[in-house]
Amino acid sequence: MGAKKSLSSRLLLVLFCLSSFSSRFVDWSVESPARSVLMNDLTPHDPSVPSPLLVSTPDNQFPLDVCWEYADKLDGNKVRCKFCQRVLNGGISRLKHHLSRIPSKGVNPCSKVRDDITDRVRALIESKDDVKEPPCSMSSSKKQKLSTSVEVKSSPASTLGGGKPHVCMEAASPLSKALSLQEEAERSIALFFYENRLDFSVARSPSYQLMVDAVGKCGPGLDPPTAESLRTTWLGKIKSEVSCQSKEIQKEWATTGCTIIADTWTDSKSRALINFLVSSPSGTFFHKSVDASSYFKNMKCLADLFDSVILDCGPENVVQIIMDSTLNYTGITNHIIQNYGTIFVSPCASQCMNLLLEEFSKVDWVNRCILQAQTVSKFIYNNSAMIDLMKRFTGGQELIKTGITKSVSHFLSLQSMLKLRPKLRHMFNSPEYSTDSSYSSKPQSISCIAIVEDNEFWRAVEESVAISEPFLRVLREVTGGKPAVGSIYELMTRAKEFLRTYYIMDESKCKIFLDIVDRKWRDQLHTPLHSAAAFLNPSIQYNPEIKFLGLIKEDFFKVLEKLLPVPDMRRDITNQIFTFTRAKGMFGCGLALEARDTVAPGLWWEQYGDSAPALQRVAIRILSQACSSFMFENNWGAFQQMHSEKRNKIDKETMADVAYINYNLKLARLMKSSEADPIQCEDIDMTFEWVEEIDSSSPTQWLDRFGSALDGSDLNTRQFSVSIFGANDHLFGL
Repeated sequence: MGAKKSLSSRLLLVLFCLSSFSSRFVDWSVESPARSVLMNDLTPHDPSVPSPLLVSTPDNQFPLDVCWEYADKLDGNKVRCKFCQRVLNGGISRLKHHLSRIPSKGVNPCSKVRDDITDRVRALIESKDDVKEPPCSMSSSKKQKLSTSVEVKSSPASTLGGGKPHVCMEAASPLSKALSLQEEAERSIALFFYENRLDFSVARSPSYQLMVDAVGKCGPGLDPPTAESLRTTWLGKIKSEVSCQSKEIQKEWATTGCTIIADTWTDSKSRALINFLVSSPSGTFFHKSVDASSYFKNMKCLADLFDSVILDCGPENVVQIIMDSTLNYTGITNHIIQNYGTIFVSPCASQCMNLLLEEFSKVDWVNRCILQAQTVSKFIYNNSAMIDLMKRFTGGQELIKTGITKSVSHFLSLQSMLKLRPKLRHMFNSPEYSTDSSYSSKPQSISCIAIVEDNEFWRAVEESVAISEPFLRVLREVTGGKPAVGSIYELMTRAKEFLRTYYIMDESKCKIFLDIVDRKWRDQLHTPLHSAAAFLNPSIQYNPEIKFLGLIKEDFFKVLEKLLPVPDMRRDITNQIFTFTRAKGMFGCGLALEARDTVAPGLWWEQYGDSAPALQRVAIRILSQACSSFMFENNWGAFQQMHSEKRNKIDKETMADVAYINYNLKLARLMKSSEADPIQCEDIDMTFEWVEEIDSSSPTQWLDRFGSALDGSDLNTRQFSVSIFGANDHLFGL
């Protein structure tokens, strides 16, 4: 029992850490009544109690699982999800895990299912009352037993009308008990969320489900951790676990090197916060947060700050420092070049790509296209009946998408609208739309119909989507912390070539967009490190279609001279370069040939680079580096509170520990979520300009549908807007 309690306490703290730095906070200083009720109600159900959600009738003689309304039954034991159209093997059971989006079930989660359905299916799975669908060869005796689970009565009216018998479920005592236990548990969880102002998206956290499972296994009478133990004992334990994980990552730095990422936030009041992260192939972890408001423009103080972080990581381990344009980029770069001969300084690739897409969206005809599309989306998303109608025609799909920044949202939403164009037109021309005056009679209706039927508008959408997609692909590649330095040069070269090909008959348009790309790529983002990484990338070096190798060779030699400053280190480097470029020795073996395009470049060099040992060490260190910081919703307001002068030392230390745990848990989760789109947010932001009407009187009406809102117009000012609770809400009652 002690071990179970320990596991439950640990998972509860992890849940708090994951939710604490969102826009709503849990007060740890108050023993919540809902929290106590929650712990008492989350107990296992009696497996002997039949499920209240299974009905049998004389027509089918089988239990009808409620989840069948979300799927189409195919041949054999296959089902097709009605939301994402994915075909699953294994029947209704695998469909449930698909819709529940619970990890570690061997089933890909559904990306289109609504949250309310996910919650409903999760409740079915967790109730442990589900009766599996019987096979077709079920014996007649078993069918008879199943058919007696409910009593079927035929009313005279239904019989005379030729209809099917009316199904009447008489609530037996055990069945009612099971239903009441499930509802009471859900009610207690809901009270816990509402009373403590938790963001609804917390319910999608893997830790949330793990916590519920652990509490259920403990059974009745679990004594939950107190506010004091969460603040002290368990905070220390979880922090130690997270620290051990980061130390495991650090072990590879001697071989792969690492990248220090400086993520900066500033505002109009001259406040400045800098979060330092450290990235390597095994993962990225949060190092520390610094309030640099008092010396943000003091080059000497900033240099000392970066020196301290470099010393924390070890100068011999640091290959690169990534920072955005908010910092004194030139001054810090000069300081590092003068004092650390083997460390490179690079701009954040994600920020540069975002600025490039922002420039695209400001081109007159693109901006006009975006405004027209927003007219349609605002009309739909400001009327709940229109949202329901739209989802009926789109099969539950959203019309628009929220990206990690404002400009990304523009082009992702245009892509989504283009894919749904036939369904959108069908909806506006349908009798369901034209006969319902609640939306068809509105003044905006005429404008929306005109836009949806305008072929010129859709041609502009197609063109906007076409020119933005190559750069969204670059953004996806460089975002997420994975080593992408070896591919960014090729991706940008291919994106520029696409623009030239796409506008081969329109030189003026081609020049407009290529000038934007060159300003951001050639004059701001590109560094010799990108060229050297491309030269060492086997998928580029041995690709006969690549024509730019001669152009990047000089940069490659400059990088070699920087990383191998002593002549003794470069003694045999010329021969090793020749061995690599000519695919001699191990570079030319069958396994190396097969792995050129399928294995990460750094790993490829580690496995097959022994024929050039000095070049191998350099290649592994270069190709193991990231290109940008993680682009997810940093709640900078929480970090402001952590650095507030109004807090005493103990409060600051506690909040710093929570920030350390919270940030690193998020990073670990993002590194594992390989299927998620790194540039798209899971929920639609109901405050951004594709949705929000300026005159809207009650934006909170959407809170029952969507979670927290992201204000992401700029990478350096992205933060969650506090849409329900004020910005002065404090963490944990400190």
